[in-house]
Amino acid sequence: MTETPPAAHDFIRDLIRRDNEAGTYGGRVQTRFPPEPNGYLHIGHAKAIVTNFGIAEGFDGVCKLRLDDTNPDTEEIEYVDSIVDDIAWLGYTPDTVCHASDYFEQLYAWAEHLVEAGLAFVDDSDADTISTQRGTFSTPGVESPYRDRTPAENLDLLRRMRAGEFPDGAKVLRAKIDMAHENMQMRDPVMYRIRHADHHRTGGTWDIYPTYDWAHGQSDAIEGVTHSLCSLEFESHRPLYDWFLAHLPLASPAPTQREFARLELTHTITSKRRLRTLVDDGVVDGWDDPRMPTLRGLRRRGYPAAALRAFCEAVGITRTNSRKAIEEFESFVRRELNATAQRRMAVLRPLRLVLTNWPTDADGNPVVEHFEVANNPENPDDGTRQVAFSGELWIEADDFAEVPPPKFFRLSVGREVRLRGAYFVTATDVVTDDRGEVVQVNATYDPASRGGNSPDGRKVKSTMHWVSAPHAVEATVALYDRLFTTEVPGEATGEALDDLNPNSVELLTGARVEAALAETEPGEVVQFERLGYFAADTTQPLLFHRTVGLRDEWGAIQKRRT
Repeated sequence: MTETPPAAHDFIRDLIRRDNEAGTYGGRVQTRFPPEPNGYLHIGHAKAIVTNFGIAEGFDGVCKLRLDDTNPDTEEIEYVDSIVDDIAWLGYTPDTVCHASDYFEQLYAWAEHLVEAGLAFVDDSDADTISTQRGTFSTPGVESPYRDRTPAENLDLLRRMRAGEFPDGAKVLRAKIDMAHENMQMRDPVMYRIRHADHHRTGGTWDIYPTYDWAHGQSDAIEGVTHSLCSLEFESHRPLYDWFLAHLPLASPAPTQREFARLELTHTITSKRRLRTLVDDGVVDGWDDPRMPTLRGLRRRGYPAAALRAFCEAVGITRTNSRKAIEEFESFVRRELNATAQRRMAVLRPLRLVLTNWPTDADGNPVVEHFEVANNPENPDDGTRQVAFSGELWIEADDFAEVPPPKFFRLSVGREVRLRGAYFVTATDVVTDDRGEVVQVNATYDPASRGGNSPDGRKVKSTMHWVSAPHAVEATVALYDRLFTTEVPGEATGEALDDLNPNSVELLTGARVEAALAETEPGEVVQFERLGYFAADTTQPLLFHRTVGLRDEWGAIQKRRT
């Protein structure tokens, strides 16, 4: 009998339980994920997605996707499509896909309602003046000279704004609240601004567009959201969220906004502005560059969606922002891939190894043998494959040392090692080029050690991977380091881009891999034995991106701490 896992507890789930017990929303739970379609989703958005969809699922509720498309200058259908696709990749299906622009008429009607009630006014001040009027955290704001316009005058001006009579920036609609309020968000916030720009959905229908604060809570109410969950930077917006809803004729109880800590990682930035700079300046090769923290980038690099979900769930829902070590995130990726990734052999920096006593057939051609190798020792159901072996092999260049340093146990002249699953071999001499560089290692093999086991029980200190030279396929491999050199980019200088790592990628051409890798599906992640996990590029055949290495860096960090 399978036991039901204990119910998750955090301050948001506990709030929902209390609401359900009180019957606040009739026991109904509805959340939403409301990104603005002005860029690609990043790992910080993943935390919000997992939180909103996960909570809705845990309470047998629904989660909607709402595109907060209130700024026609920066939003594009390309971003809308990418957001929908990224959410599906993470494993979630929205109950419905909505847009803030679906509600433009209702939002405008409610704006007129506030104007008629004397709770909103049209202001002719420019943006800089309004910003100055707001005051500071320690000084009260100054009321606009246009604040005392009559409701009739304000209504006339608002309708003329909608009709397109005024140029951009000439007027705004502001809520009339309290310019001395301790919360800066409550100091007569802007609700509408004039934008003579075509919208990707509504075209040229509108010449005024709602601000985030005016559209957000009201869209929640229109959709029937019960719990509006957002990150902590919106905590100061909550009083305004509640004020707007309290002054509107809603047909059902107003939604509840609560804020949780966002997800940040070391060596990573999530600022859309700075990420766009990386793309525009050619520092990275687009939004899906495997070094980028976008979901597109993580996906192309081979990070499994299941690992991303598990990490976000393990981080949990808290009230305090914190920065998680990227090594901890990678440990979730490594754990998932260890269970699911097929094993293959690849040589990134090839050095030729020739077995001088390898047999030939009657025609003088080198004999070809095949070894049966497990596809994934962690999962016997993945079966085995046949790997060709011959008298000419590729090994890693750093697996051989002509003059071995101390504690070097791999191949050198006179030393015996095990070739993974094949034979014991002993290096005898080397071939060098005109510069004295080793280009070939000659060796002998022990026929009695087939399968990598010695019949007389002798031990070797190293096992090396290899690829049969006549059967190898040439590939390109991208090795990645941190995109930023410091744990907190910009902490010392004030500008994150000052801490860019100039050596964040190394592209290796001429790698040699076993033939089975030519059949790897785009996006599939495999383990290169002894080297790490690598993802097949989604467009370029035989290009592999290193996802993570095999070494558990997070485990090592934890040991040092204890």
